[in-house]
Amino acid sequence: MTFEVGLENELERIKKFLLDKNKSYGNSALKPIRIFAKSDAVEQLNVRIDDKLNRLIQGTQFHGDDDELDLLGYLVLKRIALKGGIE
Repeated sequence: MTFEVGLENELERIKKFLLDKNKSYGNSALKPIRIFAKSDAVEQLNVRIDDKLNRLIQGTQFHGDDDELDLLGYLVLKRIALKGGIE
């Protein structure tokens, strides 16, 4: 496999993952409903990123989760949020 093919495969996987999660969670990462947490989307994403990094450092991955993929997803979402989010 070439670098280009590997890159395309991984980026497509991340794209599909984020589209599926967004559909499932109703865009809660970029447009949180703020029932308990009142911070903005970027700060809430920072908390999620910290949680994922903690799991990776501690080696306490929850069965069935892919913390590395989640982390990549949250970082992409944060970049979108910092650029004004989505409508």
